[in-house]
Amino acid sequence: MGVSRWKIAGVVLTTVLSLLLPIRADEHDHKYTDKEEVVLWMNTVGPYHNRQETYKYFSLPFCVGKKKTISHYHETLGEALQGVELEFSGLDIKYKDEVLQTTYCEIDLDKAKRDAFVYAIKNHYWYQMYIDDLPIWGIVGEADENGEDHYLWTYKKLEIGYNGDRIVDVNLTSEGKVKLVPNTRIPMSYSVKWKKSDVKFEDRFDKYLDPSFFQHRIHWFSIFNSFMMVIFLVGLVSMILMRTLRKDYARYSKEEEMDDMDRDLGDEYGWKQVHGDVFRPSSHPLIFSSLIGSGCQIFSVSFIVIVLAMIEDLYTERGSMLSTAIFVYAATSPVNGYFGGSLYAKQGGRRWIKQMFIGAFLIPAMVCGTAFFINFIAIYYHASRAIPFGTMVAVCCICFFVILPLNLVGTILGRNLSGQPNFPCRVNAVPRPIPEKKWFMEPAVIVCLGGILPFGSIFIEMYFIFTSFWAYKIYYVYGFMMLVLVILCIVTVCVTIVCTYFLLNAEDYRWQWTSFLSAASTAVYVYMYSFYYYFFKTKMYGLFQTSFYFGYMAVFSTALGIMCGAVGYMGTSAFVRKIYTNVKID
Repeated sequence: MGVSRWKIAGVVLTTVLSLLLPIRADEHDHKYTDKEEVVLWMNTVGPYHNRQETYKYFSLPFCVGKKKTISHYHETLGEALQGVELEFSGLDIKYKDEVLQTTYCEIDLDKAKRDAFVYAIKNHYWYQMYIDDLPIWGIVGEADENGEDHYLWTYKKLEIGYNGDRIVDVNLTSEGKVKLVPNTRIPMSYSVKWKKSDVKFEDRFDKYLDPSFFQHRIHWFSIFNSFMMVIFLVGLVSMILMRTLRKDYARYSKEEEMDDMDRDLGDEYGWKQVHGDVFRPSSHPLIFSSLIGSGCQIFSVSFIVIVLAMIEDLYTERGSMLSTAIFVYAATSPVNGYFGGSLYAKQGGRRWIKQMFIGAFLIPAMVCGTAFFINFIAIYYHASRAIPFGTMVAVCCICFFVILPLNLVGTILGRNLSGQPNFPCRVNAVPRPIPEKKWFMEPAVIVCLGGILPFGSIFIEMYFIFTSFWAYKIYYVYGFMMLVLVILCIVTVCVTIVCTYFLLNAEDYRWQWTSFLSAASTAVYVYMYSFYYYFFKTKMYGLFQTSFYFGYMAVFSTALGIMCGAVGYMGTSAFVRKIYTNVKID
């Protein structure tokens, strides 16, 4: 019992340190001397069409090479969460030392092992390996045209390119097709050929990128369309609102010159009439402020991670993108506390500690809850995506000992620095009754329609992002992603400002939740698009892959909705404060 406790503590400490310290994924400094050991890591195996349904390589009855001495492997938090299961192949490979075809083990193929290989071949199982962090893919076997006989590839022909003292290229050719017959022995062999290459070490991942898929022409066309939408919206907002507001200001100034009798006989309508209620606290201010704080943090994380991905090629190291996102999320917790805590204080909230806890754990609870549910299915399937207990404890430690204290600091700063309700208009003691209005001016209708244009500005990029995550593509065009993020924010703010102005003109002062939800409704359209993508753009199947897909797409869509809602609310809040500051109110 004591040993297991020390083992868990060691796993937790190693995982946390791997997140906080800049440790290389493995293979030390990627420099080799002649005859130095080169490790071939066997990672996972699984159906080609279900990228996330992966299992340990040796869950299939492959045999292991004879070599036992290996270099130490450091697992990072991102790798553990992404289901990386590196196991030593047992093959003896040395730098620049060629190996002719050599048998390294034999498989005693009984009926159970044959059935396992046949099942894998029928489901198009692929496996993944690594040499010096370079991924290699191979297929387990193939069936004949009739689908009756099944064959296993038994010969791994490795061709490794080197430039100086670094490995810059790895290619695998599968040969040696052997028919699967029960109660036979199948020899497994390999060979290694070294060749000099002119590829620079910094460019060695270029071969894994797919410029034909990420066609810059299509990207620029989509960006151009979205940019034209931005110009149109900004121009429309500027023209309509400035002209309308100018008329409103002129009308209200004229009203000030009227006597009381004329003012009583005149028509009083428009956004000025709700000046005594427009800054009234929103309903459920605790939840609302927590959502705004979480949305501001998600936006900060998205912006910083995209910038880091543009500067550093994070896709070249396993799990580095996820590890970076978790680290940045933890480091930006004060942003959540500052905006959520200050907004809650402005709205007169008193239970600020409860608000801080909800704001700090809103997103982690959503992500961890979904992961916990999917983890049960992964454990049932014995998949490599099952998150180890030590990793779960490490994530909990990050939440309680990093995110929560930083969120507390941000909350205290927000309450003290910008928590005073300095509204330009006094809030009436009694709420003004909301008059009846046309059906298309109802908040529910505005919310449903508000997300259409923001979704239209990003849906083309969504296809590339979905394909990168759910298929075998590496996303590397983060410059386009940054442009799409900026366009999304501008479109969202413009749409929510227009929606809020129409709502206030109808003398409905419930603009806080309406502005948030109308922007957040973008997530509903993204999730609806994910259904279309699943059924018409992929060949995924099975309970595990389906639950994994729709579970994490729900998390992604919800986080996107919270971010868009926060951006829309912040922009609309600045607009509302601006127009009511410029109006003289008795």
